[in-house]
Amino acid sequence: MRKLPPLNAIRAFEAAARHESFTAAASELCVTVTAISHQVRQLEATLGVRLFERSGRAVVLTAEGRTIFPLLRDGFDHLADAFATLRPPGGGDAVTVSTTRAFAERWLMPRLAAFHAAMPDIVVHIDATEAVATPGVDGIDLAVRYGRDQRAGVLFDDRYIAVAAAGLCAGDAPPVIDDFHARPLLAYKWKNPALDSPAWSTWLAGTARSGRRDFRISWYSEEPLALHAAERGLGPLLCSDALVGDQLAAGTLRRIEGPALDGFSFRLIEATSGKRRAVNAFTTWLRDEAAAFRDGPARLTA
Repeated sequence: MRKLPPLNAIRAFEAAARHESFTAAASELCVTVTAISHQVRQLEATLGVRLFERSGRAVVLTAEGRTIFPLLRDGFDHLADAFATLRPPGGGDAVTVSTTRAFAERWLMPRLAAFHAAMPDIVVHIDATEAVATPGVDGIDLAVRYGRDQRAGVLFDDRYIAVAAAGLCAGDAPPVIDDFHARPLLAYKWKNPALDSPAWSTWLAGTARSGRRDFRISWYSEEPLALHAAERGLGPLLCSDALVGDQLAAGTLRRIEGPALDGFSFRLIEATSGKRRAVNAFTTWLRDEAAAFRDGPARLTA
């Protein structure tokens, strides 16, 4: 008979160690931070050793914690793999991808028809959320996240350009920002406080202007809303080239003359083990699509 500490305490420790955060572990397990702290202390009391060094809100694994964490992590991965092998009869195969709403709506979804045509037996589930999901946990197979992180898995970097609806742009000449003084500049605020959304002030400082009149700014609480507003002719928008590539190619949006500001990275995060055929197929397809976008002629000339 196996003699184990309480399973909830083990899960709390593994999640806290993986995230290096009690707060993130609490979010993943849908409990309070106090509950995570209590369960970890319970496990420490059972084992008779300290597993974390605590300094304010920061938590760092002790030598004992570092010893058992990879074993527990791999154990939970094996459990997830065991349940992942079960499929409803005739249910086919599926892959669940977590990413931001903007990336899902503007970049991923327009390309999914090609994947379905190539792999009609694989069902793709999209979990569009600003919360950071961990592949291998809670049914998530893959995640595409956005930020400054340059570790392995980068699909491509983006750049920030100014665009406007074609209906606002007179003639065939490239539009300039002075054409739009009658309209407010559209802007948005990201939910992730760790990232600074692109600033019109930075972009305006890098472009030639005939006048120095101030622009009004119209703020949106979500990036996709600002993108929809730009497409409907409500004003110019400073946005990621990855999110407007299709519209620029179709001519419904036009780029305004000015700089391309450095953006961030879209990064693919995969589970550490237990990849299924559907996950492998989707990963290969996604990397190919990202490479085609990254090296496409439209981006090379932008």
